[in-house]
Amino acid sequence: MSFEVPDDRKYSSEHEWVETTDGTARIGITDFAQDELGDVVFVELPDEGEELSQGEEFGVVESIKAVSDLYSPVNATVTAVNDALADQPELVNDDPFGEGWMLEVELAEDDGLDELLSAEEYREQIE
Repeated sequence: MSFEVPDDRKYSSEHEWVETTDGTARIGITDFAQDELGDVVFVELPDEGEELSQGEEFGVVESIKAVSDLYSPVNATVTAVNDALADQPELVNDDPFGEGWMLEVELAEDDGLDELLSAEEYREQIE
């Protein structure tokens, strides 16, 4: 099976993606992760202003098959949460790299981006 893996992002081995733009970033889970989870029915995310540390849990995704922790791919501070997911958690399944994004963050000086996987490296991991 082939999964979408956009080249303009970095990826964690825990299946989160990061798209960066001038010191800020958007975070979500990958197409592979949403497929493994099945139909997402609930998403729990942190509050704005919360500090995230790379590799630490920041939320939970609940599907009809499982409950899965979300892990921060970077060191950052939450600046926005995708409130649409409260009423439409299925956006994570329908559009994981677009409308199904989870957080917007301001990257810390030591953001940890260099430790993440490229799209090519992530593709190799999930094949």
